[in-house]
Amino acid sequence: MRDKTRRVMVGSVPIGGGAPISVQSMTNTDTRDAAATLEQIKALAAAGCDLVRLAVPDQAAADALFTIVPQSPVPLVADIHFDHRLALRALEAGVHKLRLNPGNIGDERKVQEVVSAARERAVPIRIGVNSGSISKPLLDKYGRTPAAMVESALEHVAIFERLSFYDIVISVKATDIAFTVQAYEELSRRVPYALHLGITEAGTRWFGTIKSAVGLGALLSRGIGDTLRVSLTADPVEEVKVGWAILSSLDLRRRGPVFISCPTCGRTEIDLEGIAQEVENRLCDFPLPITIAIMGCVVNGPGEASHADLGICGGRGVGLVFRRGQIVRKVREEELVDALVAEANRLLEKDRG
Repeated sequence: MRDKTRRVMVGSVPIGGGAPISVQSMTNTDTRDAAATLEQIKALAAAGCDLVRLAVPDQAAADALFTIVPQSPVPLVADIHFDHRLALRALEAGVHKLRLNPGNIGDERKVQEVVSAARERAVPIRIGVNSGSISKPLLDKYGRTPAAMVESALEHVAIFERLSFYDIVISVKATDIAFTVQAYEELSRRVPYALHLGITEAGTRWFGTIKSAVGLGALLSRGIGDTLRVSLTADPVEEVKVGWAILSSLDLRRRGPVFISCPTCGRTEIDLEGIAQEVENRLCDFPLPITIAIMGCVVNGPGEASHADLGICGGRGVGLVFRRGQIVRKVREEELVDALVAEANRLLEKDRG
């Protein structure tokens, strides 16, 4: 059962309040290069990204938002540090959300300016705390602990609440999984606000994917989290793909197919690994949220994967195509993938009516 949090709207995308968990990423282009940034935003949107965050480190980047925002296919989040004037400029350009810690702005009058402009435009603000950004007084009091990170987030929240601003999203990310889970669990008990999940600095595509899946999966399975970003040292499109895979694995949200395949064993008589990889390559962008099984045993395959919408299995040069456990075709091994793709396309034609 997911925690019920206060809903905010980021453009057309709802976060919190039981809304579908949204998938985010962040561009790694120079925001001042509007053309390159827009190209990456569009690639992220095509991969299923719901929201895209942009770094806004200076005035030139803020000015580029006036070109980028009107052409973006998805809502945009401006990432601001320290300079409230960049936040005001980003709001003027029409961004749909800010990532800004009010305690880093300094003068509360400046924070009030940002809050007033955000409120006027119905733009929410995410408070983002990570294990490396905890203030010295809190480190002295708690050490570098989940409690320190939560208290840091609550200090920022208190500033907004004093200004009667409540359209807040919060993140408390660390690179350590147990640290992150403890922080989010504690924070979820203490605030009603939507939570943005992530394992910060998770790592490369392979290791970071595993680390993110473990950490985010632990939180999501507890009903914690309203939106997420997978942080990888890789093409941001990979972050989106992993985010969707995590949500699909937990049956929280589906986009495109889920692939299942059995491990190889002594009974395997076909090139199961090669076939499974070819199926995934050819159907990874298939638009319907179906389950596709690639099984290595003719005897047990259809039965073990009877829940799959479509599947194949093979042995000794021949294979079967099955649908919901019922065999529909028998083909040669080299025709298995083509036959499966043809069946998938039949489902798509039927869906489009």
